[in-house]
Order: sequence, then C-alpha cells, then structure tokens
Amino acid sequence: MSAQDIPLLIISENARSERRISPSWTIAHLKDRLEPITGIPASAQSLSLKVSSWPAQPLQSENEASVQLNNYPLQAYAEIHVSDTRPPGLRQNYNDVSGIQKYEMPADEYESRTDSVLAYKRAHKIGRFNPNAPSIEQKKIAAVQREIEERGIKIGARCQLLPASTDARRGTVKYIGEVTEIPGLGQWIGVALDEPTGKNDGSIAGAGSEGKKTRYFECAPNSGVFVRPERIEVGDFEVVDEFGSDDDGEF
Repeated sequence: MSAQDIPLLIISENARSERRISPSWTIAHLKDRLEPITGIPASAQSLSLKVSSWPAQPLQSENEASVQLNNYPLQAYAEIHVSDTRPPGLRQNYNDVSGIQKYEMPADEYESRTDSVLAYKRAHKIGRFNPNAPSIEQKKIAAVQREIEERGIKIGARCQLLPASTDARRGTVKYIGEVTEIPGLGQWIGVALDEPTGKNDGSIAGAGSEGKKTRYFECAPNSGVFVRPERIEVGDFEVVDEFGSDDDGEF
C-alpha cells in the first residue's frame, strides 16, 4: 500500500471492515477486491459512497474497467456500501448460524486463562489495554492533517476543486482549520473562488444559531466554499472567467 491509500469502511449485509483503498484503482478492480470480503460476486455488486452526512452517491459507470476511484470525492473513513443485486433466493446468508452448535466458554474462565488472545493483549498493552493508543476520532483528525500536508495546501495557494472532470472551478486557499458549524472531524479548507459559484462569503451559520454567522475568511458573496482537503489540487492555476458547476458536498 502506498502513502496515498485511503482508509474506508466497507459495509455489506454480511460484513463490515476497514480497508485501505487506492484512488488509482478502477471500479471493476475495487469490486474484485471486495468479493472475498463481502462474499458477493463482482458482477452482482452495487456500490455506493457515503461521505460524512452527505447523501450517498452511486459508484458506477458504463465502463467500470477504466473509470478510476479518484473521480469520486473519497475521504478517509468514508463508507462504501455493497449491495447484492441477486434475487434473495440466490444469496448466501453468512450470518445465519442457527444450524451450528456453538460452544461458549464462560466469561470468568476466559478472563482467567493465560494462553488466550485477551491475555496476550493485556500483557503487551495492545488495543484497549494500551493507555497511549489514539482513539478513532484522533486517527480521523490525523488522516485529514496528513492529506493537507501531502497535497501542499497552504494559505494563499492557488487551487482547483476536484474531481476536475466534473468541477474545474479555481480559486485561492483562504482558510485551513476546523469549522464547528459543519459536521465531521478534522480541518476544512476555505476557498475564495474566482467566480460567484460558491455557497457563502467566507462565513457560515450553524444549526440553531438564529442567523448568527462565524466568519472564517473574506471573499465576495457566493464565492466561498468549505471543502475537505482531498477536493483540493494546488498548482499555478490562472484565473478563469466562467464556471458552471455547483457541486454537492461543500459548505
């Protein structure tokens, strides 16, 4: 795995796990990798991407063997939902263990054993027994920070919103930091767009704030957006005259 891989949560009817996904993979390659994880054949998979509180969007294309995942707004710890399109009678329910007789060791007996996985973790301070282990929230925040550093995002940098294939708007980075009014952990990138195709003027109101806004940066009306760092490409972009995109997933 490379440093550019993104940790995502894979969710299906029979499985839920965290996996690292490369944005350079095609949709078809992702489905092949998900088959042994979910038990759903690649040909019967229907994928959707759920980022934070935004509505889920389909992960599909007419030519899935050539469309890469970097065309979608991937974000660390976003969710990929895998549905089985086969008729119910043809699906295998891996969660049905009603016909299997299972032995359950009493909890106090397991706790007292010295040759168990629990005993090993306790002795070596692994997982919940490690007092210095970072929480899931801390990992998410750190992942966003790494994204900012790896992309070279800095105040005053010229940038373009991604994916460029559907959103070629350009602007200037004006703010990097947390935005308490927006759900989601970690830092956001405030961009002053070249044209008034944004969502705000650099200020934003929270839920139940009775119209009160917090200003994070200055820009013209409808020229400001707040996006995650994976939506930003920094470069020597010239100012352009017109943009026609109004992308979801920004504030």
